[in-house]
Amino acid sequence: MQTLESFVAGRWAAGSGDRVVLDNPSTEEPLAEVARGGLDLGEAVAWGRDVGGAALRAMTLVERAGMLGALSKALREHREELLDLSQQNGGNTRGDAKFDVDGAIGTLAAYGAWGKACGERGWLVDGEGVQLGRTPRFWGEHLRVPKVGLAVHVNAFNFPAWGMGEKMACALLAGVPVLEKAGTASAVLAWRLAQLVVGSGVLPEGAFQFLAGSVGDLLDHLGPQDVVAFTGSADTGRKVRGNANLIAHNVRVNIEADSINAAILGPDVGDEDEVWNEFLGNVVVDMTQKAGQKCTAVRRVLVPADRADAVAEELAARLADIRVGDVADGQVRMGPVASRAQLADVRAGIAGLQAAADVVCGGPAPIADKGWFVAPTLLRARDPEAAVLHEREVFGPCATVVPYEGGAAEAVRLTNRGGGSLVASLYSNDRGFVTEVVTGIAPWHGRVWIGSEKSAGQTLGPGAVLPASVHGGPGRAGGGEELGGLRGLEPYTQRVARQGDKGRVSRFTSGE
Repeated sequence: MQTLESFVAGRWAAGSGDRVVLDNPSTEEPLAEVARGGLDLGEAVAWGRDVGGAALRAMTLVERAGMLGALSKALREHREELLDLSQQNGGNTRGDAKFDVDGAIGTLAAYGAWGKACGERGWLVDGEGVQLGRTPRFWGEHLRVPKVGLAVHVNAFNFPAWGMGEKMACALLAGVPVLEKAGTASAVLAWRLAQLVVGSGVLPEGAFQFLAGSVGDLLDHLGPQDVVAFTGSADTGRKVRGNANLIAHNVRVNIEADSINAAILGPDVGDEDEVWNEFLGNVVVDMTQKAGQKCTAVRRVLVPADRADAVAEELAARLADIRVGDVADGQVRMGPVASRAQLADVRAGIAGLQAAADVVCGGPAPIADKGWFVAPTLLRARDPEAAVLHEREVFGPCATVVPYEGGAAEAVRLTNRGGGSLVASLYSNDRGFVTEVVTGIAPWHGRVWIGSEKSAGQTLGPGAVLPASVHGGPGRAGGGEELGGLRGLEPYTQRVARQGDKGRVSRFTSGE
């Protein structure tokens, strides 16, 4: 059984202390082990800042973009190996593995392309200049310059490749070195990715570090020029944000946390409409893709009260066709959840929802003698107002049909009870209904996905996170923001206003 190493301060080290065994979640076969601690993380922070930061800031945006493009190509050469590891360590079907691995490779390539258009300078121009006085001799322009610290990325277990790739693409293009902390359950894939990144020789020394074990005292070494980006549970996110050292030094913290996302069916949609099938199909995909372990997955299915039974029946019928099992079988369409602990959490969550909802299909009972399997589970709310439906996220293949009455206003009210979400999807051909719902839910969501007869069959579903659009959400979802094209560089840069004679200010801005 292999031991996963961390890459810190320019060297690979296995760590020491308590060890965690990582399994194949389909077979429970041990794959690797990782030590929780024993590394000098203060040294890692200093090395990243001093060595990696200096090297990246000496490069132009175009040079950094070329670096990301080359890294994307280097990882693509090992795509098949990475897909295999995703199946073995993550319990992913091949399609789900592609979602993760290709997402990482594609996002690096996308930021490489965008960076090439930014010019031969090391900073971003932020908006147009403005005359501040009677003449251009007093002029102002805004820039975004790279922070002179380290970006610490605490990644979740569900997307070990994409989570790492999308964060590091933004930070490295901005000119900030990264230290990537892998989610433990799926750390085998993350570790192999780290080996490939280091072995590629594409990145300058110090620009990339990888931590396979515990965060330990890492956050206690950070200062005002450093950045923390965390993806995971709301509870852990609050602990990160509340770290005394991060608060004392006003370290920038970006959180992407729990999200009880909603899919909303408009009253105008009939079962013969194309958008009806799009709605049902997207809900099933979001419930079963990666065994429902997606931060963007649908957890609440809001439907007009007079359609609730029909929707529940049709979804249950479609979910019954989903073959669950060992992903080594190519006919399997949904694999296990990631770990024994995750299985226990999902089962407990389903049981908790049953206090206010009835199981239509699936449920918390075991469905296999070996492996971390749970059946796709659909519930129907007995009481749409019950707090548990809007406050408890079951991070697995589980969603609840929630009936609503009273039109758009009621759909908006129930949707927003999620307390802030990453994405909501809306299915309707009624422009008035769409306008009212979007206007009402937009302040509580990072993204609103709209399905209609014009878009049916032409889009990726709401569960797909695309690098050109913002990913994040307010309130419960963490209040953070990632991606969104070049907006994704903002957490790693400082906006600075330059004032003076227009000629001098503009020459600096243009990089002359």
